[in-house]
Amino acid sequence: MQAARGASLSPSDQSSPPSASRPSRRQLVLFGSIAALAYVVDQASKMVAVDRLADGRTVEVVGEYLQLHLTFNPGAAFSLGTSYTVVLSFVAIAATVAVLWTARRLGSTLWAVGLGFLLAGVTGNLTDRLFREPGPLRGHVVDFFMFPNFPVFNVADICINIAAGIVILQAVRGIRVDGLRHDEADRADRTEAP
Repeated sequence: MQAARGASLSPSDQSSPPSASRPSRRQLVLFGSIAALAYVVDQASKMVAVDRLADGRTVEVVGEYLQLHLTFNPGAAFSLGTSYTVVLSFVAIAATVAVLWTARRLGSTLWAVGLGFLLAGVTGNLTDRLFREPGPLRGHVVDFFMFPNFPVFNVADICINIAAGIVILQAVRGIRVDGLRHDEADRADRTEAP
């Protein structure tokens, strides 16, 4: 009876990984864990920076190559768009929703890591925009890591850059969020087409 049921399945049904139809629990847990941990590290580091660097001093960590200096950034990365803080807040809200929506299809461990870092970075800076001065949606992002000749940044920015690197790597490798290669997904789509 079971053999007959197995025989009635099409080849595409037998070869499709579970991730093609629903997200893997392991990847969802990994995504959520990375997002939560990185978010906590970002927010805790910002609280320490505001507490310890509020007097305007610069602390050398590795000589002149890595210093800590507190700044409040109303704009995006590299202090771009400083007069569009409210717009940037709504972009961050939309990005958060998009990441959560995309995570429903997770079937790749590397994508889970990348999206986890992306969610942590976007929500870390969004939290500043929502709850810091001068007010909701207009709050300034706390930045404090400083390299020579480079804009001051924070842990959330690091997370976003890690995520960008992983997304680029997965795109080059041809791996979709659900874990399938693009050519495998195309074959599966052609097989399922009437």
